[in-house]
Amino acid sequence: MSRLIIVSNRVAPISEGGPAAGGLAVGVYDALKETGGMWFGWSGDVLASGQPQIKVEERGPVTFATIGLMRRDYDQYYRGFSNATLWPAFHYRADLLQYNRHDFEGYGRVNAWLAQQLVPLLRDDDVIWVHDYHLIPFAQALRAAGVKNRIGFFLHIPFPASQVLLAVPPHRELVEALCSFDLIGFQTAPDLRAFCDYIVNEANGEVDSAAQGEGPSTIRAFGRTLRAAAYPIGVYPDEIAELAKAGDRGKPVRTMKKTLHERKLVMSVDRLDYSKGLVERFRAFERLLDHVPAQRDKVSFLQIAPPTRADLNTYQDIRLQLEGESGRINGRFAELDWTPILYIHRQYERSVLAALFRTAHVGYVTPLRDGMNLVAKEYVSAQDPDNPGVLVLSRFAGAAQELDGALIVNPVDIDGMAEALATALSMPLAERQARYRGMMAQLRENNVSVWRDNFMRDLKATPVAKKSRATRTVRAGRATA
Repeated sequence: MSRLIIVSNRVAPISEGGPAAGGLAVGVYDALKETGGMWFGWSGDVLASGQPQIKVEERGPVTFATIGLMRRDYDQYYRGFSNATLWPAFHYRADLLQYNRHDFEGYGRVNAWLAQQLVPLLRDDDVIWVHDYHLIPFAQALRAAGVKNRIGFFLHIPFPASQVLLAVPPHRELVEALCSFDLIGFQTAPDLRAFCDYIVNEANGEVDSAAQGEGPSTIRAFGRTLRAAAYPIGVYPDEIAELAKAGDRGKPVRTMKKTLHERKLVMSVDRLDYSKGLVERFRAFERLLDHVPAQRDKVSFLQIAPPTRADLNTYQDIRLQLEGESGRINGRFAELDWTPILYIHRQYERSVLAALFRTAHVGYVTPLRDGMNLVAKEYVSAQDPDNPGVLVLSRFAGAAQELDGALIVNPVDIDGMAEALATALSMPLAERQARYRGMMAQLRENNVSVWRDNFMRDLKATPVAKKSRATRTVRAGRATA
């Protein structure tokens, strides 16, 4: 049986309960632990000197193969092109995009170097599944090294409309590199449409769109033929429900309930990132307290925002802005025994978050732009079926295309979000139960195993792409040693 080889920028730290955070880490690990195979990627270590060495560790059916990065490579590949250029562009924030040619060269160089580290670990029948925007040139580098295995790619973040992607100077090289994969997966149909639009209108390629429900579209561009489709990532809702139920009487939940004093709880969990709409969310909660005075001292808002990319200026700025907003709003409305906003800048285990989700009367998930947002799915999964909470969800999260039982909002409409919060806090039990049942049925039907199986089925059925003489390689030089 073929091994599954997962390649991602970061191999997430795994505890006995699984990854501590959601998103890619949970989806990938849950997929891999069922099939067995290898997870390869950056260890998270940044080295000042020496030669990075691969560390291989066996944990049951999963082999973890990790390697550190040199400081220059980290700065150019990760801090630079991946997160100062691609992340803002793919989240429709071209105003925050920073581009440096040396960073792009480093991005290609590190992808080529990482591919070279993986090659000796591969077997002829391995199926390779590469994840996310950090590794767009990875298949191109493997092909240059002679790898003929099937290689799939899944983009966890949005794929931007052509006019937005054009703001990235090497946009053509990036899309050409993507066409070295055999199968490309996107979170949503709009992301797939954006990619196909670029292929047709900017790359002079062709797209044979699949009929509804009949498999991936066929793409012909840059001398290659590949396939592409939308594969919405899911969760294991019943597993999360059990985690939440088990932790309902744990210390964190007991402490939170004691702090609330019978008040209702609105809860959000996000990485500290400008794409998450955190400032707008705080202001909408303030607007609720402004427009519905009866809610004052009756509801608290818990925002958990673990630190991320703390060495980038844009993330330092958003942290300072949030601390200022929460302090201002609390100063305006707080009483001696009531703090309206509880803003926590740290990370919690999944089991703790699931139990807190179950306690929360409202899940408040309002990113300005998001590929899927598994927090929305985890919140619904964690609810008590007899007394479920209400999900308030941004229309710009991929999850909004599936979770039609949520209250869908536009995250730049502060009044609209405040009104949705008021509706959620006063929603009758019967309506909450009906919305919950519909969303849970959807989550069970499209759980993470379905996501994995659909992608792998289509990847194994895809003819391996053949290299064209016209194809260039997005790389430069060798990684710093």
